[in-house]
Amino acid sequence: MVTREFPRIVFMGTPEFAVASLDALVQAGYNVVGVITAPDKPAGRGMKLTESAVKKYAVQNGLHVLQPEKLKNPDFLNELIALRADLQIVVAFRMLPEVVWNMPKLGTVNVHGSLLPQYRGAAPINWAVINGEKETGVTTFKLKHEIDTGDILLQESFPVGEDETAGEVHDRMKEIGAQLLVKTVEGLVNGTLEEKPQSSMVNSELSIGDAEVSTAHSPLTTHHSPLKHAPKIFTETCKIDFTKTVDEVHNLIRGLSPFPGAFTTFNGKLMKIYRSKKEIVTGQAAPSNQTIGEPVTDGKTYFKFACSNGFVHVLELQLEGKKRMLIEDFLRGYRS
Repeated sequence: MVTREFPRIVFMGTPEFAVASLDALVQAGYNVVGVITAPDKPAGRGMKLTESAVKKYAVQNGLHVLQPEKLKNPDFLNELIALRADLQIVVAFRMLPEVVWNMPKLGTVNVHGSLLPQYRGAAPINWAVINGEKETGVTTFKLKHEIDTGDILLQESFPVGEDETAGEVHDRMKEIGAQLLVKTVEGLVNGTLEEKPQSSMVNSELSIGDAEVSTAHSPLTTHHSPLKHAPKIFTETCKIDFTKTVDEVHNLIRGLSPFPGAFTTFNGKLMKIYRSKKEIVTGQAAPSNQTIGEPVTDGKTYFKFACSNGFVHVLELQLEGKKRMLIEDFLRGYRS
């Protein structure tokens, strides 16, 4: 494979989501001169030092790896300067100080898992699914001081199925984002991209012809509705409130699957629910206030919880102290 000398790229990322983007750059022949990732961390029952997914890929492919504890450390900054990067790319990494993101002449590009300016924050995939979005997407943009507010380069959207989990969206998005990143780098190198301020997408009309966009997606759109945010997921977010509608409960379950998992309690034990299906009931057949949140089962074929306008059927779960299992396996143990 012929490697292009320009641009010299430093890639920053840690989890599996970032590996797809790094691999796409390598396969496209780009000159990745350095990979910045998290330090090895103890993990598992034996607390064995474990490499990040990005480090594993980088080592396997002979890429130079740096693992700074602190991004403002003078020794790290000197090593970064020595790499002489023309462009830095960030995918699922920590916040960068200005001294780092402002270093290369082509800037620092971030791959974000939403159609910015919607869903700025740490958990865009989760919140898009929790909110029942029928469409989400990926954005490449230039980093600046405020989080996820930099000028947009390219976007690509795709539909979200009504039963699709955040994990499934994540797996599709990492591949779509990787290809969008390659297009973005090509556009930056060729000088064909127009950087579009996010403020213009919130406050003014924007037609298809006004921006450089990739094919097979909706254009960079103007958002007249209030901006939705994607803050970090905390434990209180994960607790299921069965007084809500069937749609809201179902969306919470799939939006937190597989991690960290929406939960309730059953017979005094924590129960995480990973997959569900909806049963909306109206009129006299709807659950009463007294039964909302109560489990209903025939002990053989279904296990469901009553919500404000119907039932949420549990399809896959994990009971405290047990392994994750399908509802059929749970009901077999339930009967016995």
